[in-house]
Amino acid sequence: MEVFLIRHTSPAVEKGTCYGQSDIPVADSFAEEFAQLRLHIPGQFGKVYTSPLQRCSKLALKLSSSPNIIYDKRLMELNFGTWEGKKWDDLSGPELDRWMKDFVTMPVPGGENFEMLYNRTKSFYDELMRSDDKQVGVVCHAGVIRAFLAIVLEMPLRNAFKIPVNYASVTKIQLNAETCYSSLEFLNRV
Repeated sequence: MEVFLIRHTSPAVEKGTCYGQSDIPVADSFAEEFAQLRLHIPGQFGKVYTSPLQRCSKLALKLSSSPNIIYDKRLMELNFGTWEGKKWDDLSGPELDRWMKDFVTMPVPGGENFEMLYNRTKSFYDELMRSDDKQVGVVCHAGVIRAFLAIVLEMPLRNAFKIPVNYASVTKIQLNAETCYSSLEFLNRV
């Protein structure tokens, strides 16, 4: 199975804002970013799985027709709880320091930790591996893409954030029946 992990295009949010599961629109650069992204993916996908957040679902609708799009909450970004919509610079203090030292197991106040995001991504991955899909697009967020890569590369979760995941990036993974990858390509990294 070919899996194209596609990060949403740039969001319309002020730089430095913590926006995780906030449902913000895409930036005015959407059409330009989509045109570049399009160069690295096949024609229309038969099936596209997407986060229901509009910055992903808008892109999914450009990649497939509506009946072939599957909205899946497991593909949503990390829930930043009480930090949603706040500036990262305004979050300094012991609470942020504790989370930064152990984001894998320490949940954000009122939100998730990376292990929780990983577990829902793993649930999606396991279900995908049981499907008979040959080629799919998965439109989601940087955290989910990193979790997906941690699954297929069997890497420690702490190391997942060493993988750069730019807006409108495409990561192609060839998965085989034994639930392991046989190839991995970062198609349009800046």
